[in-house]
Amino acid sequence: MAPRAAGGAPLSARVAAASTPPFPTPPRCPVPLLLLLLLGAARAGALEIQRRFPSPTPTNNFALDGAAGTVYLAAVNRLYQLSGANLSLEAEAAVGPVPDSPLCHAPQLPQASCEHPRRLTDNYNKILQLDPGQGLVVVCGSIYQGFCQLRRRGNISAVAVRFPPAAPPAEPVTVFPSMLNVAANHPNASTVGLVLPPAAGAGGSRLLVGATYTGYGSSFFPRNRSLEDHRFENTPEIAIRSLDARGDLAKLFTFDLNPSDDNILKIKQGAKEQHKLGFVSAFLHPPDPPPGAQPYAYLALNSEARAGDKESQARSLLARICLPHGAGSDAKKLTESYIQLGLQCAGGAGRGDLYSRLVSVFPARERLFAVFERPQGSPAARAAPAALCAFRFADVRAAIRAARTACFVEPAPDVVAVLDSVVQGTGPACERKRNIQLQPEQLDCGAAHLQHPLSILQPLKATPVFRAPGLTSVAVASVNNYTAVFLGTVTGRLLKINLNESMQVVSRRVVTVAYGEPVHHVMQFDPADSGYLYLMTSHQMARVKVAACNVHSTCGDCVGAADAYCGWCALETRCTLQQDCANSSQQHFWTSASEGPSRCPAMTVLPAEINVRQEYPSPQDCPRTLLSPLAPVPTGGSQNILVPLANAAFFQGAALECSFGLEEIFEAVWVNESIVRCDQVVLHTTQKSQVFPLSLQLKGQPARFLDSPEPMTVVVYNCAMGSPDCSQCLGREDLGHLCVWSDGCRLRGPLQPMPGTCPAPEIRAIEPLSGPLDGGTLLTIRGRNLGRRLSDVAHGVWIGGVACEPLPDRYTVSEEIVCVTGPAPGPLSDIVTVNASKEGKSRDRFSYVLPLVHFLEPPMGPKAGGTRITIHGNDLHVGSELQVLVNDTDPCTELMRTDTSITCTVPEGALPAPVPVCVRFERRGCVHGNLTFWYMQNPVITAISPRRSPVSGGRTITVAGERFHMVQNVSMAVHHIGREPTLCKVLNSTLITCPSPGALSNASAPVDFFINGRAYADEVAVTEELLDPEEAQRGSRFRLDYLPNPQFSTAKREKWIKHHPGEPLTLVIHKEQDSLGLQSHEYRVKIGQVSCDIQIVSDRIIHCSVNESLGAAEGQLPITIQVGNFNQTIATLQLGGSETAIVVSIVICSVLLLLSVVALFIFCTKSRRAERYWQKTLLQMEEMESQIREEIRKGFAELQTDMTDLTKELNRSQGIPFLEYKHFVTRTFFPKCSSLYEERYVLPSQTNSQGSSQAQETHPLLGEWKIPESCRPNMEEGISLFSSLLNNKHFLIVFVHALEQQKDFAVRDRCSLASLLTIALHGKLEYYTSIMKELLVDLIDASAAKNPKLMLRRTESVVEKMLTNWMSICMYSCLRETVGEPFFLLLCAIKQQINKGSIDAITGKARYTLNEEWLLRENIEAKPRNLNVSFQGCGMDSLSVRAMDTDTLTQVKEKILEAFCKNVPYSQWPRAEDVDLEWFASSTQSYILRDLDDTSVVEDGRKKLNTLAHYKIPEGASLAMSLIDKKDNTLGRVKDLDTEKYFHLVLPTDELAEPKKSHRQSHRKKVLPEIYLTRLLSTKGTLQKFLDDLFKAILSIREDKPPLAVKYFFDFLEEQAEKRGISDPDTLHIWKTNSLPLRFWVNILKNPQFVFDIDKTDHIDACLSVIAQAFIDACSISDLQLGKDSPTNKLLYAKEIPEYRKIVQRYYKQIQDMTPLSEQEMNAHLAEESRKYQNEFNTNVAMAEIYKYAKRYRPQIMAALEANPTARRTQLQHKFEQVVALMEDNIYECYSEA
Repeated sequence: MAPRAAGGAPLSARVAAASTPPFPTPPRCPVPLLLLLLLGAARAGALEIQRRFPSPTPTNNFALDGAAGTVYLAAVNRLYQLSGANLSLEAEAAVGPVPDSPLCHAPQLPQASCEHPRRLTDNYNKILQLDPGQGLVVVCGSIYQGFCQLRRRGNISAVAVRFPPAAPPAEPVTVFPSMLNVAANHPNASTVGLVLPPAAGAGGSRLLVGATYTGYGSSFFPRNRSLEDHRFENTPEIAIRSLDARGDLAKLFTFDLNPSDDNILKIKQGAKEQHKLGFVSAFLHPPDPPPGAQPYAYLALNSEARAGDKESQARSLLARICLPHGAGSDAKKLTESYIQLGLQCAGGAGRGDLYSRLVSVFPARERLFAVFERPQGSPAARAAPAALCAFRFADVRAAIRAARTACFVEPAPDVVAVLDSVVQGTGPACERKRNIQLQPEQLDCGAAHLQHPLSILQPLKATPVFRAPGLTSVAVASVNNYTAVFLGTVTGRLLKINLNESMQVVSRRVVTVAYGEPVHHVMQFDPADSGYLYLMTSHQMARVKVAACNVHSTCGDCVGAADAYCGWCALETRCTLQQDCANSSQQHFWTSASEGPSRCPAMTVLPAEINVRQEYPSPQDCPRTLLSPLAPVPTGGSQNILVPLANAAFFQGAALECSFGLEEIFEAVWVNESIVRCDQVVLHTTQKSQVFPLSLQLKGQPARFLDSPEPMTVVVYNCAMGSPDCSQCLGREDLGHLCVWSDGCRLRGPLQPMPGTCPAPEIRAIEPLSGPLDGGTLLTIRGRNLGRRLSDVAHGVWIGGVACEPLPDRYTVSEEIVCVTGPAPGPLSDIVTVNASKEGKSRDRFSYVLPLVHFLEPPMGPKAGGTRITIHGNDLHVGSELQVLVNDTDPCTELMRTDTSITCTVPEGALPAPVPVCVRFERRGCVHGNLTFWYMQNPVITAISPRRSPVSGGRTITVAGERFHMVQNVSMAVHHIGREPTLCKVLNSTLITCPSPGALSNASAPVDFFINGRAYADEVAVTEELLDPEEAQRGSRFRLDYLPNPQFSTAKREKWIKHHPGEPLTLVIHKEQDSLGLQSHEYRVKIGQVSCDIQIVSDRIIHCSVNESLGAAEGQLPITIQVGNFNQTIATLQLGGSETAIVVSIVICSVLLLLSVVALFIFCTKSRRAERYWQKTLLQMEEMESQIREEIRKGFAELQTDMTDLTKELNRSQGIPFLEYKHFVTRTFFPKCSSLYEERYVLPSQTNSQGSSQAQETHPLLGEWKIPESCRPNMEEGISLFSSLLNNKHFLIVFVHALEQQKDFAVRDRCSLASLLTIALHGKLEYYTSIMKELLVDLIDASAAKNPKLMLRRTESVVEKMLTNWMSICMYSCLRETVGEPFFLLLCAIKQQINKGSIDAITGKARYTLNEEWLLRENIEAKPRNLNVSFQGCGMDSLSVRAMDTDTLTQVKEKILEAFCKNVPYSQWPRAEDVDLEWFASSTQSYILRDLDDTSVVEDGRKKLNTLAHYKIPEGASLAMSLIDKKDNTLGRVKDLDTEKYFHLVLPTDELAEPKKSHRQSHRKKVLPEIYLTRLLSTKGTLQKFLDDLFKAILSIREDKPPLAVKYFFDFLEEQAEKRGISDPDTLHIWKTNSLPLRFWVNILKNPQFVFDIDKTDHIDACLSVIAQAFIDACSISDLQLGKDSPTNKLLYAKEIPEYRKIVQRYYKQIQDMTPLSEQEMNAHLAEESRKYQNEFNTNVAMAEIYKYAKRYRPQIMAALEANPTARRTQLQHKFEQVVALMEDNIYECYSEA
């Protein structure tokens, strides 16, 4: 083959180069000539397959380790480690199949369980990436939802890092599904990975991953359970994951990379189907950026066409992401810098010449080369389905900069858009940023305050450089002013085209790598030697030499071939690669193709003009060693070695040492000026023979040697090693080894005699055992003592009397002889003898035989080749080498032979004609037999039918054509979407049937047929191709349309069908409408294992019947219908029981009937009794209901009138008594959390007109910082430094975590610290919010690992109290402007309703209340009294005040004060103890009214408090109230009186009946004590409208003032849930409820004194608790399990709760539908809140209190700062020590003085 290729190459190459235009054009020459030229080009030898490695399973990925010279190959279920040079196997690992299910989580997730069955599942590799910095190989597969492993570089079989860790470490690693679900979880879904190097000063490596959304298995996961229910769609499409295997394993594969936790790009769930991304490649460009340059990560991908939408087209996209490029640069969120633009490869022929789908990319230095294919099904798909285009990176950068300018500086909506389908995006549209000048880095990489991510609307366009069918991959190299492009094809070919500087094709070459196996879309050059290219086909890994230059024998042929790699090496007179030519960098030494044939060297030799000495002057005379042969020396022997020197006269006497390498140094002694002696040299070896280099070096300077142009060596041998028998031992004498055989090979002593002879040769085996008479067989003889050297046996091998000539290069001393047998005069059989001074004989005989051939079959076959022929004869197994030649030259391959037959595969034939077949043994003459094989015209396929198949495959496809009688085997495959090819059956010479292959999706796809192992080619298409006959788009005229599998059901869609054995069975099966056009014979219906005979088939209905009996023993039989490979079980047949079962059933039914009659009689008797009791109770209930209705109607009317008057008065007066913001904050933040802020602080108040107010104390946070002036400078400096530390995010996070880890840091301390931090950072709410978010992320991580639904339920951590405070600040405006008025009206309504009835002053129980515990369960008649009261206070003189005659005098005073001071804040009211009440009974008589006096009544030993009825004060009585100068403290507050001595309305006993009451009344009281619970309903109905108004105000959104903080925080919660794969809506609802309604609103509802300056009595507090409980139930999602034993607090509003829940859900939905807030908008809102209330608080006091905690836990904080790398880098611990140094000497002293 080599001479023919060499001879044919120059002509064809020159023709191809001269005739190839820049773009392929239709052929203009006759078809036979074109084919001849193409075949010549294909066989020009421009590429050479150097090594192959076959894989038994389909290959997936490969990675190259240039430094180690290793190739890592990933195939289905296997990982291989290969040597880079020869692809030999070094290590392997099995990674599948494994038990798995797409419906289950990875078993590495400890908290996940799976109820679905796991089946053995193949593991398709998705990511294979090298991380040299950590010595890892990242391996990710399709199993376990896309699980990854970190394997060891250098040993792929070992796992380097166990993740998740197998054994629990000191701190167990919490594993989330998002850490395990990395790659795509479907075999055919794309995934790309790229290891990103760590930025300067950063941690470990990072992994960029792009994974296609599959939805595989997602619909089966339960949705409303717990954290474990993460589905794969929660894995983001693009993510940057942590790969720091040496750091915290809890961060491995997570997204939260400091400083941003948003390194993902995830498409919204509803938009995934419309934006399905298929990833092609991920790469860095430039791969090695210069210092300071910005590195970019690129992703090449396709936005796939939408299924079912004929108008949608696939779009090719290039996305760019910025990476940090220095220690000082901050990492950005992935989406901040993410920008994508389309790539369009199109010719000038309009849309018909558009290549829209990206197949493969390769980044060169300045250009991105990409292969595109035309969408399947387009009209021109057969003419030119693929093209190569090139895009400039400079154009990409310019387009990105122009797009960001068009988005933010000069908005142009048709240029760029914001990707609104991305979860992490900022906003819906671009907007102009005023007064912002974009910096170059912002133009390239965006910024946090700019909209992101972006999509450029106009694609980057390029015209095709080259078109060819079926291109799959591309690799590019710039060589010698050419661009060499390597293109893989679907047929397993590798095409090389050379482009000139104007990107025009100047030459092309092609080689077959693996016929019929598509080339993988990734190809890589060898990092260590760019002269080799690695590529992968579906089952092979190949190492291809980029050029086989040696096929060109002359300079003209070499340069004229226009191969970028090949050039003429002038000194060596051969065509080589540049690196293979010595001195190729010098001019004229190597002529490249770009220089042209005119630069080929021409030489004329003129002897007289050549002066070698002048051309090559000798070097300066330097001392150097001279080569001197040394005899081998034995190991361990001591000897002196003389080293001759030249030019060493002036150097004599210098101190030298003899170096033998590996630290073997010996002393050197000068013998004379030209000789140095190495003294007492002792060298050791454990090998048979070892060569030690000898060199001289200056003593004490081991790096300085004497020149050794011809290095000296010393051979050291060890007789005991490598010589197991006598011949091998003594044979070493030829090497100078003095060895002797004596029970083993030993060193010969100086006095020992010369060695003698060895035992006779021992022949253990000969191979083969027969050969042809002509000789030439390579006979291999193995044994022992087969000669010491070749000369011993050169003429001593015989087969009987026939000599066998040993081959010198195949002789192994003593062990093996390979000899060539001589010709024999006739058949014979004899032993083999070997004579080496003694004779040895073989046990087996060697036979000379005469092989004969008789005939071959089949005698004919298609000229495409592939026919398997069998040659019959006798003695065909003889000899060592067999050849079968077709047409005398072409070998018949895949030889297999026996004694009587030879089987082989014939090659392709040129023309239909008979050709001779020659059988040759040992490369001698042909065996006589006159064998002839006829090449016939190839079989032709004319049609296939049907042309539709269900996606499961298996439908019988009939193939029609001609000449099928020559077909031995045929298979059918489907392009792109097809699964495994199927084997077909030949029926006759014109018909073949094939089961259709299964497909991956519903689509139309071209069909391939492989006849006799050769791809069927449409001969018409071959003549039209420009590339190569085998590159034709085979079978493209035949296509299969794949449609969804048919769907069946029973007639009534029932799942169970009952049938009695023995009865005839007829089934009616309904079929859904489809377009498959199935025939009746294509259906198979089975009941269990019994076939159901199909009788009628229509479009929608199938009738079938079963004639044989069904076995009743089985009980249940599945009804299955089969179409091709598709099986569907539509129902289960349930076989009826026997007659015995029927009898038993009748008996059981009779017994049950009898029992039912007895039970019915008993029931009727009891029901009559119950009915009488019920009628009696019903009358009582109707009476009670009537009373309740009347009471509610009257009470509501009165209350509504009073509240209307109150509303009017509020409008007229100063309004609602809101507290100032600072008092609202101090009351909310410090209710009872810190010892510093107990109840000793009251609000500042003004002195009233009477001047009776007590001295009041200002809250410390609102006043001055009280410290002595002597301490102030140091403490102010310390507090200032401490403030700067708290404003450092890293310090504050570490500070909080360190305190929370202390066991004695109680909940009280946590609340105090959180509130103090809120006050200290009140002026920087943006910073405070960021701290809160980071701490919340940590809290969410901790909660998600346990039970996420419990998060934020209580306030047990610092961040939870911080969240409460943050909500209080952000919601204050809403509280005042929206909720305040309805809340205040509700409080007034509650108070007025309570005051309408009797209230026990001692117990606090009342007639009207909402709380059962505070209900007065007595029927105390109370009559109203209108009193005329005069009082000189609160701005009014006299009023008519309404009181009850059962009121105590203190209760009357309180009602009077409330009437007079209702427009004054409660803090400015006089107290009831501070006033006296005087009744003017007549003009002359007046009485001071008191609760207790001498007239008080005593009952049962207890004094009863005086009431208006006790004093007999009439309607309209005149009273006067006045302030007293000195408070009478003898009585104290009424509610504090001892119940053993005093009472008001009821005695504090077991509600004893009064003796005066009748027996009937007492009996009713005992029987129905709960009758008074109806008063709860009365009160509830009266207050209902006010409560509804309040709830609506809380749960509504004002358009003019939307709740920005709520929207921002709810979005934050949703974002965190998505990152952790939490999609349970109940969990999100609970989080939102715990963060706003339960955390803020319930706190406000229970504590109105936080908002208003009012008096909250214990009774009002109890009523508010019931309202708050109703609000909590409204926000809950759990069902209320209410019964007769449920508390009335929950039963009271049970009817209204469902309606309230709808309001809550609507409120959450309105919040969700609000426009998302960007970080900038929220920061602006928070800054405005800070500015609004600036300077309200003394932050120094808060700082000093925080410092007390810092001082208390100083060692723990210092340890935490030392352990934190960032804190250590920024020396935060030293700054903290400075604070302590400034503060600790005097803080306590100063505070004690203060």
